[in-house]
Amino acid sequence: MLASGAVIPRAFPGLNLTTLRLVRQNAINISTRSWEIGTLAEALTEVEWSRLSTFAPGSVPPPPRLPWYEHASDVLTIAEDTIDQKANGTLALADGDGSVGDPASLGQAVLLCNWTRVDLLDTRFSSAAGEQLGFLLGFAPRADSGAISHREDQVQLWADFVYMAPPFIAYFGALQADAGGPALLQIAYDQVRLYRDALFDVDVSLWRHVVFGSFEDPGHWATGNGWAAAGAMRVLATIKRSSFALQFRPQQADLEQWVDEILTGVWQHQQSNGTLLNYIDQPDSFADSSATALLAATTLRYSILTGDTKHDAAALRAMQLVFNSIDDDGWLLNTVNPDVFNAPNINGTHSAEGQSFVLLLAAAWNAY
Repeated sequence: MLASGAVIPRAFPGLNLTTLRLVRQNAINISTRSWEIGTLAEALTEVEWSRLSTFAPGSVPPPPRLPWYEHASDVLTIAEDTIDQKANGTLALADGDGSVGDPASLGQAVLLCNWTRVDLLDTRFSSAAGEQLGFLLGFAPRADSGAISHREDQVQLWADFVYMAPPFIAYFGALQADAGGPALLQIAYDQVRLYRDALFDVDVSLWRHVVFGSFEDPGHWATGNGWAAAGAMRVLATIKRSSFALQFRPQQADLEQWVDEILTGVWQHQQSNGTLLNYIDQPDSFADSSATALLAATTLRYSILTGDTKHDAAALRAMQLVFNSIDDDGWLLNTVNPDVFNAPNINGTHSAEGQSFVLLLAAAWNAY
């Protein structure tokens, strides 16, 4: 069941508390890889412990002691399990299956756990978060531009990275009281900027999926555009809620523009039933409710944070499609297989990230 601190979802056809509980439990049950668990931790924070989400006013920094009604026990358990399972002698928070960025998706939960820990002598969480940051900034491969590679064994940039690493770097910086804070916020912003420089296709206002390295995916993958837009939104929200917000007004304006341009490119290809195609601008591609959920959630967050409502109607149509795509057992149907990018899930398989995207959408709808 949903944790006691969870908000009851506002009425919307296809969404109710029973359905949300099933979606949540399914997400927990099948999230096993670093990026899936990191995305789950963020989704649980937003849907259950919304005051701790960086989208909420006053959330940065979080309270040093969590009140009983905002205990975030499931998110903190993810952080504790991450530290308990971290291999000795490794810098990354988890095994990323060769990915630089994916383990960093767990970092915000670890930082929250460190900030709110009861035992102030327990340095496990701060040490692990510092090692993850050090790996990103000091050891990971980089492109000539300075963009941190998403892969360990080669320089390769994936749109996915923007959701995994820059929000962690930004949150780490926002919790610092010294000059290190603004420096890390600038790095988080710069990584979004450098990735945009490499991946943004100005002709269609969409991001390519993968460039450089042993293979490229120049297509405009819907989930990749979702990762990029949602990651940039989290960096924007973290900067806006931090004590350094005033000195980062130009960077905030850029991030708003970069999210807006993705949403503009995305929604012009929305199908009549509200869905998005897996490769957004390829008419022969299949519908993907997973990316549709993430981009709808990001659009509502963008509307709330900026006051720009021009994409709202498209997002609400998409939200209806997503909620209508959840079966009686709480599974999101009609999702892409994120391991291969270009094929749907089949034979009763489901998307762990898609389950979390539904939670992100429910949280955004509650805040809307």
